[in-house]
Amino acid sequence: MKITPQCVVSLTWTLKDTLGETLDELDEPTEFLVGGHDLLDQIDEALQGRGAGDTLELHLEPEHAFGDFDDQLLYLEPRTCFPAELEEGMAFEGLPPGCTASAPADRLYFVSEIYPEHVVLDANHPLAGIALRIALKVHAVREATLEEIGQGTLGTGFFKLGGPAGD
Repeated sequence: MKITPQCVVSLTWTLKDTLGETLDELDEPTEFLVGGHDLLDQIDEALQGRGAGDTLELHLEPEHAFGDFDDQLLYLEPRTCFPAELEEGMAFEGLPPGCTASAPADRLYFVSEIYPEHVVLDANHPLAGIALRIALKVHAVREATLEEIGQGTLGTGFFKLGGPAGD
């Protein structure tokens, strides 16, 4: 079966930056809904017409991956709004009470720096501003169920982490 919109593909990949540093490696095949919300548009397009066993390599500029880094998505918030056990890299869905009220509630915020009185939170995707090279292997292709199509995702949307970024 060839890949068409609204089908399910089983993929593995190696994701690298343009310097060749590996950023992510998916060793075990994982299913994604093509034509849904699981993959970046450029990946969806590149997979069209491919089949099980095919491999492809893509170069994605930030605007086709996770967007440019936006310094307006950095927030300096009071340390008292966060749990005592706070570490850099932790993520929060929305900001806790007592933080910037105008900050979008539907984003993931990553702790980027911790100071005694403040915490710096970053609502950019962790890969924002980075050009990417991705080597994909298609392991299997199947028709999507009506339920999967209706949901628009299989819930494995690595590429859509963080809400609107990358849409």
